Amino acid sequence: MNQETTEESNEESYILVWLTGIVFLVAMAAIFLFVPTEQTEGPVQRIMYIHIPSAWLSFFAFFIVFICSILFLWKKEREWDIYAHASAEIGVIFCSLVLITGPIWAKPIWGTWWVWDARLTSTLILWLIYVAYLMLRAQTEAGSMRARYAAVLGIVGFLNIPFIHFSVLWWRTFHPQPKVISSEGFGKGMETSMLVTLGISLCAFTLLYFLLMGQRIRQEKLKDEIDRLKREQLYSS
Repeated sequence: MNQETTEESNEESYILVWLTGIVFLVAMAAIFLFVPTEQTEGPVQRIMYIHIPSAWLSFFAFFIVFICSILFLWKKEREWDIYAHASAEIGVIFCSLVLITGPIWAKPIWGTWWVWDARLTSTLILWLIYVAYLMLRAQTEAGSMRARYAAVLGIVGFLNIPFIHFSVLWWRTFHPQPKVISSEGFGKGMETSMLVTLGISLCAFTLLYFLLMGQRIRQEKLKDEIDRLKREQLYSS
């Protein structure tokens, strides 16, 4: 990585940091000042604007793991393994937010923090799969075999996501059915102000995902470069 490339990367990262911060401020203003309080659920319903984007971004992050894992098994290139690893870490963070905000939202509405509902249980299983993915990478020695095992687990784990999505349609569950994308059409189950606020929040979380991805990829590539220099020094001495 030459100096010119590094400077360009740092400038892009700097712009993305500011853009992410600004959009998050706009999202917070929309959540607490713009959108009206939901009549049935009250103020606690505002957590939806964090819960749903976290769920979408966790699915997106694990989709990136799925695609990059396939590409790694096909092309055997280290770069795809880096992308998969970074996205898995971020996906676990977003999925953890889903599992934290969900019970906070559910307690006043359902009267309990947790039920072994099809969607809740399958989401917990998804989180456990990708935590296991990260543990596998942490406990296994670096090398092509670790990357292969992780890639297989990353692909298998993603197969749970369609089950999570359709679980509320296949069975009667405590979890409400989709309102943004439903059989009635896009956004038909929500007021315009709620849909706009949700869209802004989703943009903020998406920018955060790409910001974190860029940082983690840069860290992994620098780590690889340091390891390469150490090996060269070892062999030359």
